[in-house]
Formats: sequence, structure tokens, C-alpha cells
Amino acid sequence: MQIVHAPHLPIRQAWLATRQEAVLLPELPIIDAHHHLWDRQTGRYLTEELQQDVSCGHRVISTVYVQCRSMLRSDGPVAMRPVGEVEFANGVAAMFASDAYGPARGCEAIVGGADLSLGRDVIPVLEAMLEVSGGRLRGIRNPLAWHESDAVRSSPVTPPPDLMFSRPFREGVRALERYRLSLDAWVYHTQLDALFELASAMPGVTIVIDHFGGPIGVGPYAGQSAAVFQDWRKALTRLASLPNTRMKLGGAGMTVFGFDFASHEQAPASEMLAAAWRPYFETCVELFGADRCMFESNFPVDKGMFSYAVLWNAFKRLAGAASPDERAALFSRTAALTYGLHVPGDKT
Repeated sequence: MQIVHAPHLPIRQAWLATRQEAVLLPELPIIDAHHHLWDRQTGRYLTEELQQDVSCGHRVISTVYVQCRSMLRSDGPVAMRPVGEVEFANGVAAMFASDAYGPARGCEAIVGGADLSLGRDVIPVLEAMLEVSGGRLRGIRNPLAWHESDAVRSSPVTPPPDLMFSRPFREGVRALERYRLSLDAWVYHTQLDALFELASAMPGVTIVIDHFGGPIGVGPYAGQSAAVFQDWRKALTRLASLPNTRMKLGGAGMTVFGFDFASHEQAPASEMLAAAWRPYFETCVELFGADRCMFESNFPVDKGMFSYAVLWNAFKRLAGAASPDERAALFSRTAALTYGLHVPGDKT
């Protein structure tokens, strides 16, 4: 896999502070279904930064840490180095579980990064991850987002173009079922048909589709939003027909989506975000149903375009017409069921 500089926007705290909003529905329980932690040349987002965001006024009760190649072991077998990331996330989870960082349970579920292209040889890695996870390991994610255009980049890691069709990779995915682990998949809309083939072949593995299913708005797709939307919807319709698929709603603060909020003099308001994302939100809920959709922050990646408080206000605006049961699913229950978490007061 090729590693390049991450195409993530810088976090500008002073710019984010130009937009302040009152928190909507402050008592609504939230599970942030997707975020990262790291300490890199491009910035620091660790326990303190996460704590500050989840304490912004929204009732975040739990979060899901997702693989991003943080704190890999520096020695030992290469295949075992991602075990260090799970160990790290579990340590952060223990810090939050102490109540020293507020009521939220940060990193209560962990999605690790075992290399599934190892095939059956990934099994010892999965078992090592389970051992160091404190019972919190719930899934695995590998870099899958690939496009032939250099203008379409959302990660410092570029995987092989046909990885989802690789026999060893599929053997690795199949091994997840043995441990009741899900597969998180970040792919572009141009790869959704390949993801359908993978998900069809693995009915016993829950496939979680990250970031609205990746409709591209840059490079050869700039100014082609109508055509992209049509292709994206068609591919998602097939995926939604598979009962083992789930959808994460978020991630649209990445530059690959083509939104330009970061170029504005003032940080965007939640009304602006909700208006821009509504077609994608409504399509996902229509196709998958609220019980298979969950909101995610994708922080700190998306923090270059809006604040945590404004983001969750935007999500609450998107779900404004939802029933109380649908709202509970979108903000907490789907994530809880997918990642084995508990929502206080939820009897489902």
C-alpha cells in the first residue's frame, strides 16, 4: 500500500469559534459511531481533545474508536503491529471509564486495523487484539478507498485497486464471523458495486458502510453532482437489499465530498450543513431504514470544516421530521446494536 500526505484540512480553532450555537435537544442520548485519535505532524487529537468535544453540551454517552494507524507497535512482526492501536484505544477507554473525563464513555467500542489480506493468518492477530482490548474490540477496518485519479484522495494510505476481490482478503473478512466482528468499509461511490459483491459473499459478517457511501465531488466529478447522486443511489439500493449492511451518516467534512464550507470567512451554521446533506441523509434512511443507519462525527478529520457542537445540531435538524423511535435509532440504538453497546433507558 502506498502512503502519501493526508489530504485533511487543518483545524483552525479561532475560525471554528466564529460560529456559536445553542445546543438543540440537549437530553437526546448520542453514540458517536465513528471517530479517531492521533498525535501526528498534522495535529494532535487525543483524550483531552476528545473530552472537550464530547462535553460541548450534547449528551454524548459513548463513542466508537475507528482504525487510523495510530500508535502502531514499533517493533515485532509487522502483522502484529496494529495490535498496538487497539491497546492504545483501550487505554483511552479506561481513562474515560474512570469518570475523570466526564460521563461519556469514550472509545467504549473499538474498530481495529488487522490486515485482512493475510487471509487465515490474520486469526492470531485478531486473537491478540481481542486479548488487549478489554472486551471492547467490535470490528476491523482496512484501507479500501481507491480511485485512479490523483485528485480523489481522502487518506494517506492508497490500497491496491482490486483488494475487495482478493482471495486472501476475503478469507480474512470471513474470519471475522468466527469472532463476531464487523467490517467497517470506507469506499467511494465508484466502489459500491465491488462492496456489494463482497457483502453478498459474506452474509454472516456485518458490513458497515462509512461516510454516506462516499459520493465524490472533486476531480473528474467536480460539477457533476446530479450524475454522481444518481450513480450513488443506484449502487446503494443494491447494498441496502442485503440485511448484513449498515450505513454511517457523516464524514462529509472531508474535502473529497466537494463541499467548500472551509473556504468561507465564518464557520458554517448547522442549517447550512443540514441543507447540503439532506438529499444524502434522506436517501440513506429511505433505503436502509433508520434502524440500519447511525450518525458519526468522523472527528478530527471533519473538524477542519465545522465544530462538534454545530455538527450534531446539523444532524438533529436532519432528523427533525423523524419519529421518536427513528431518532433514537439514528443517534444511538443502531450504533449500540452494531457495536454491542448499551443506551441507558433503551429496552430494545
